Amino acid sequence: MPEQLFTTVLIANRGEIACRVIRTCRRLGIRTVAVYSDADAGARHVREADLAVRIGPAAPTASYLTIEAIISACRQTGAEAVHPGYGFLSESLAFAEALETAGITFIGPNVKAIGVMGDKIRSKNHVAGYQVPVVPGLAEPGLSDEQLINAANGVGYPLLIKPSAGGGGKGMHVVDGPDQLPATLATARRVAASAFGDDTLFLEKLIRSPRHIEVQVLADNHGNVIHLGERECSLQRRHQKVIEEAPSPLLDEATRARIGEAACNAARSVDYSGAGTVEFLVSDETPDEFYFMEMNTRLQVEHPVTELVTGLDLVEWQLRVAAGEPLAIAQSDVVLIGHAVEARVYAENPEQDFLPSAGTVLGLHEASGDGIRVDSSLLPGLEISSSYDPMLAKVIAWGEDREEALDRLDGALGETVVLGVPTNVEYLRLLLNDDDVRAGRLDTTLIERKLPHLAFRRVTDGELVAASVAWLEGRRGGREARLPQSRIPDFPHPDSPQPDSLRADSPWAAGDGWRVGSAVPTVVSFAMPHGEPREVALTRLSPGSTGSQAVFRAEVAGSSFTVSLEQEAGAAVVNGVRKPFRHAVDLSTGTIWIADAGFCVGLTVRDRKRRLAEALERIHREEGELSPEVRSPMPGTVTAVAVSNGEHVEAGQTVLTVEAMKMEHQLTAAVAGEVSIHLKPGDLVKAGQIVAVVVAADPAGGAETTEQKEAEHA
Repeated sequence: MPEQLFTTVLIANRGEIACRVIRTCRRLGIRTVAVYSDADAGARHVREADLAVRIGPAAPTASYLTIEAIISACRQTGAEAVHPGYGFLSESLAFAEALETAGITFIGPNVKAIGVMGDKIRSKNHVAGYQVPVVPGLAEPGLSDEQLINAANGVGYPLLIKPSAGGGGKGMHVVDGPDQLPATLATARRVAASAFGDDTLFLEKLIRSPRHIEVQVLADNHGNVIHLGERECSLQRRHQKVIEEAPSPLLDEATRARIGEAACNAARSVDYSGAGTVEFLVSDETPDEFYFMEMNTRLQVEHPVTELVTGLDLVEWQLRVAAGEPLAIAQSDVVLIGHAVEARVYAENPEQDFLPSAGTVLGLHEASGDGIRVDSSLLPGLEISSSYDPMLAKVIAWGEDREEALDRLDGALGETVVLGVPTNVEYLRLLLNDDDVRAGRLDTTLIERKLPHLAFRRVTDGELVAASVAWLEGRRGGREARLPQSRIPDFPHPDSPQPDSLRADSPWAAGDGWRVGSAVPTVVSFAMPHGEPREVALTRLSPGSTGSQAVFRAEVAGSSFTVSLEQEAGAAVVNGVRKPFRHAVDLSTGTIWIADAGFCVGLTVRDRKRRLAEALERIHREEGELSPEVRSPMPGTVTAVAVSNGEHVEAGQTVLTVEAMKMEHQLTAAVAGEVSIHLKPGDLVKAGQIVAVVVAADPAGGAETTEQKEAEHA
């Protein structure tokens, strides 16, 4: 065995996986080098590494996917090896070959394994000759859309379109009938080309309600191959895994041994080395039947659950194998102890069709405790960019049995607080507590069936009044931090002047400035995520002083409350009941974020400008009239424009496609008419930006011109 593994390792990735690799390297005494784009200059992985090298602007194609920049960073820092993490260049044959040419060790398999397994068509045909069962379908390289359409009937509907390159479910589409196939093929090719640089597609017979089970393999350069059991990854949304666990509640020991051996055969067929994962579709009704899907020649996002049940550090073994060490573990040494479950925390809004979200982390609390592990990229003040995958962290729990693991994970998610950016934490808790999930009755379509019935929580009146006090105090603190004490302008309504008598440090704080004992109510109006705006009228009952908190009377919807905040303790006292109240005030956007037990929401305060805009909109638009404006729901990049400026479009017709956080979103016209659009592929758009205007025909005869409509919206 070598006395030393590596002196310096460069991590060619970002986010939580970069932080996770750094953690193991630090334990082994290896110096680490981070790389970063302009968007990641303040990222956690940059701060935690020993060295960090800028490699380009925010766009992945100009930074994290630029092979020359990575190799240059290795030369600058003396890195002898590169750990690619997952995604980006982790399964790039060109990257592995370039590192080999440069004399830099790739912490991953050989180029043969990457070449064969990185092409799903080739890998499927390859492993079929090594006693590995495969899904029926059409998998041949270089097929055109016309050839795929002609062959589809032979495969049978419903079918699945899959990109030959890449992974993570991107570019995969279900097609129920021949009428959907041409347009879906075009979308799949565009996504595959954008995400992986390769638009090759193939078709597979869709297996309804399957289980997605994958096997972790570990191999060295001396011919030793073992498996570390399986992971159940059936809880998916749009082919993207959401919750994973090990071991699977479906498999018995005999099937576990068979599927594990099939995975090892797939690895042996390409002389695999390092950590890899072989993915299978397994029939829920007949769990002894399984079909090879693909092999991921890298570390998986969900590798922590395997680590927790085996006690092995997979990153450490990747490093040891890459340094030439033989495996010190035989198959008989692998024992699965207990159960582990992982949940992926994403920057997304589940109640808005899981639209990716961006913003600044204003407040953060991550779980800890017995059996809890958090792999995270989060930091207070971190800017969440729309340029990258929306996954922020992974929360993982181990238990002696599955029930304990699920309970611990649920509790850990309840502790998790990310203020300033919408996340899926509440959704994860609802999913974990579903009866079928608890019983282990899983399949890849469960989330789509369950989602419409999940009951998301709403803001309570108690939370609303506490939020109004927090907003008022936050505004006061924000101004006091910026202006001399004598010039602080306070406001009884957030938009109109308020006398000094209502300042917290004023002896007249309980009065209206004229008569002690009277008070001028302060009205805080919130735009609610659901339903009509709500207003809270606040009256300060006591001023607060050192060691005590200001007390307010709050009135909302005819109900009255007394409320005070314990800012340092992160608590609110409402009608004498004290409970945790985690919140953050964002004065720049006029938003207060509140969180409780996984629930989190941003409440926007309706200042004068916002209320005026709402009133003008009501006047301008008849009740029930559809908007002629097409707006982007998120910041992103235009990837396709489906219409020409001045073209007639129908209601529901796709106007353009925007990509954000590696997901495509098709934006459609709400009304029929002439479209005004001046964007092109590659253009950047902001959240809420008007990307097109549809000029509807005038029922009275005549139509408003495009120039008139554009002038109206200028």
